Amino acid sequence: QVQLVESGGGLVQAGSSLKLSCAASGRTIMSYAMGWFRQAPGKEREFVAGISWSSGKRNYADSVKGRFTISKDNAKNTVYLKMNSLKPEDAAAYYCAADVDAGDTVVFRKDEYDYWGHGTQVTVSS
Repeated sequence: QVQLVESGGGLVQAGSSLKLSCAASGRTIMSYAMGWFRQAPGKEREFVAGISWSSGKRNYADSVKGRFTISKDNAKNTVYLKMNSLKPEDAAAYYCAADVDAGDTVVFRKDEYDYWGHGTQVTVSS
């Protein structure tokens, strides 16, 4: 079993930055594909960013490309999402997720992930 705990959310002004963290416990996430998703009220949970377990391949939703960066620190068993130039439309609950058998690839589909955190709220004022 893997437990994922997100942190780092908050209320910021448009144009600001935040760095979300996802700390894993229970097992090492070194060999897992990891992803960040977000869900705004009344909307589906959507893919934001993903990173593969070995080669560190990264991929991003078009809406965040060039502004968000996903990274992984295997020694700390933690995944990060650095968010720059935040926009009001980025406001959502952000979730991290782990896929234990993805192979060395980025996973886009939320139904392929095995473990989820409880989320951290990001609010962006205009």
